Amino acid sequence: MTDFFASIPALYEDWVLHALLWLPVAGLFHVMAAAEDRAKHIAFSWSGTVFVLSLGLWWSFDPGGGGFAMQSSTPWIESWGVSYALGLDGISVFMVMLTTLTTPIAILGSFEYIKTRRKAFYALMLLLQTGVVGVFLATDIFLFYVFFELTLIPMYFIVGIWGGERRIYAAVKFFLYTAVGSLLMLVAILYIYFSSGSGSFSYEAFLGADLTMREQLWLFAAFALAFGIKVPIFPLHTWLPDAHVEAPTPGSVILASLLLKMGTYGFLRFLLPFFPGAAQHPTVVAVMLALGVAGIIYAAWVAAVQPDAKKLVAYTSVAHMGFVVIGVFAMTVNGLQGGLVVMISHGISTGALFLLLGMMYERRHTRRIEDFGGIGRVAPFFATAFVITALASIGLPGTSGFIGEFLALIGTFETHAVTAIIAATGVIFAAYYMLPMVQRVLFNRLDKPENRTFADLSRRECVVLGPLVALMIWIGVHPAPFLRRMEPSVQVVLERVEEARTALSPYDGAPDPDVEVALSPAGEEE
Repeated sequence: MTDFFASIPALYEDWVLHALLWLPVAGLFHVMAAAEDRAKHIAFSWSGTVFVLSLGLWWSFDPGGGGFAMQSSTPWIESWGVSYALGLDGISVFMVMLTTLTTPIAILGSFEYIKTRRKAFYALMLLLQTGVVGVFLATDIFLFYVFFELTLIPMYFIVGIWGGERRIYAAVKFFLYTAVGSLLMLVAILYIYFSSGSGSFSYEAFLGADLTMREQLWLFAAFALAFGIKVPIFPLHTWLPDAHVEAPTPGSVILASLLLKMGTYGFLRFLLPFFPGAAQHPTVVAVMLALGVAGIIYAAWVAAVQPDAKKLVAYTSVAHMGFVVIGVFAMTVNGLQGGLVVMISHGISTGALFLLLGMMYERRHTRRIEDFGGIGRVAPFFATAFVITALASIGLPGTSGFIGEFLALIGTFETHAVTAIIAATGVIFAAYYMLPMVQRVLFNRLDKPENRTFADLSRRECVVLGPLVALMIWIGVHPAPFLRRMEPSVQVVLERVEEARTALSPYDGAPDPDVEVALSPAGEEE
């Protein structure tokens, strides 16, 4: 009996990644076969089951040396060297768990929002969950690309069918932006595949590709454009406000919490390890840091003047992802860990903000900030959740937002002090755009009759928001379990970059002085 219980963790590891990936597809078929009025309950049951299964990853995942764990690989297209290969490390484990948590919460939050074509909507939500989980689990680059592209289809229809008045424009703009970037990445993937001569799309084969500095720079640009659009970084962000504003509430939650993370995940998973020479070239570093800071400052200024609460929150995503960009390209342990925590915190807090705005819209059928006022007097539980979430979004100490932004800024300060100081002003600007909105919505005079009957949170809505608020506080007060699990994988990425110190010039075989400058002890751009 003792041996049986001892073998349970190993048995769990053998099948759990496949279950997390494919159970939503089984749920999709169940939803399509069921009656219209049961679709939402079935979708929530399947996505909730996936979340419960994923909880085991918190205890069973061993960060070890920072490499992939729970790996499995089965030949898929053998003539091309494509495999159905899955794996998990300290970077992807949090993205997978964020996905499995956010999807059932978004589905539960949509119960009163989605009134038409419910079977199609919930089927698409489950398909989207499979695509996102596949992106974070795939260790075959071709398989990763398939899942990366798969996520476009359900989100296009979710925005285009259940969105607002300009939903077609927003859906087409979202699709064209991301598809163009993805195609450039596909060209880069095929170039590496054929030039490496390995006959494999495995992650290890791409890591071992022998690329000149010139090749790295061009390939880095192709990957960076695809991921930069997905993030999105300034100035590739213009599709995001339209998509957020027009998307239904659950679509906005998934878009902010999960789809944007696919871009920043790509920076960590592919850009730094695959192209370490290009990633630390001083010009590349300077450009990426400048774009990150520009996103932080510009998005904050634009958000501050938005009359639509949903568009205001949409612009905050650009600012938050700017902190991730500077943390990643600081290329320090603190910077990369900070970027990861910002990704997690943003997924939680911004997802919660969109849910709260959706609840406001369900009650008042408006998103204009000036239409509210004094809500805190008639809906104290709603106001409490709103205030905590807004404070986490701006990075108040004791919340998850503070931990991520503080680590990202500290990591950036270690190598690029001036950049960190300028980026830190974004924290002040965040308070400038978020706190006035909170004041005007919750605490101004209750002078509009429609707001006097504003209903407080229902039990369902408390269940929707409760886990997110708890996580904002948990990560803010006790981040050590998260940092401990991600640190070994972050170290592996940095070691890969460190090896590029000895990268040879593609022209004369001598060490590339640009790479040496980027990794000089002072760490500052010269």
